[in-house]
Amino acid sequence: MEKKMRVVKEAEERKNEILDAAERLLSVKGYDGTSTGDILDAVGIARGTLYYHFRSKEEILDAMIDRMMGEMTAQAKMLALRTEIPVLQRFTMVITSLNVEGDLGLEVMKQIHRPQNALMHRKIQERLLSDITPVLAGLVEEGIRQGICRTDYPTETVEMTLLYANTVFDDLVEYSEEERQKKMAAFIYNLERLFQMEKGSMLEVVLPLVQ
Repeated sequence: MEKKMRVVKEAEERKNEILDAAERLLSVKGYDGTSTGDILDAVGIARGTLYYHFRSKEEILDAMIDRMMGEMTAQAKMLALRTEIPVLQRFTMVITSLNVEGDLGLEVMKQIHRPQNALMHRKIQERLLSDITPVLAGLVEEGIRQGICRTDYPTETVEMTLLYANTVFDDLVEYSEEERQKKMAAFIYNLERLFQMEKGSMLEVVLPLVQ
């Protein structure tokens, strides 16, 4: 049993080495500019070893996304549990923690938005809804108990909010300043009605997300 556990651990470590190398290369050379040969050279392994873990470069990118989403979800859960912080601020903190940062994050998001990667984009959306919705719905339910908001459908309302925000306020979507301000105002207006909150109560929550 100990030997088997050691083998599993070593395989996981090797897999993460490959992903780490791929992340570094993608952040510098981009997805199209990075070959499996580049990854082999960076890790110092044979092609057969690479294919033992990943059958293609696309599968490597898929695993990178899984790992990235896992880290985002863990961070979101930690922030949601910080009950010393007001619930609306935690709501904001959770959503802002989902923003990708750095060259790697932007490169991954570029790949996700390419037409040939539509399946990958759908997977990100599914992971976002399945992993983050319960976290935010829990905060909404806490807000309901505190009398801050009211809805009979916290989970479904959060899903609509996430899908809209993830689409309209995507960093890769270009708007004029006037268009952006109008969409931000409409987002706040509709959120307050979805959650049956007082007018203006969502302003401080949403502004940090879209500025």
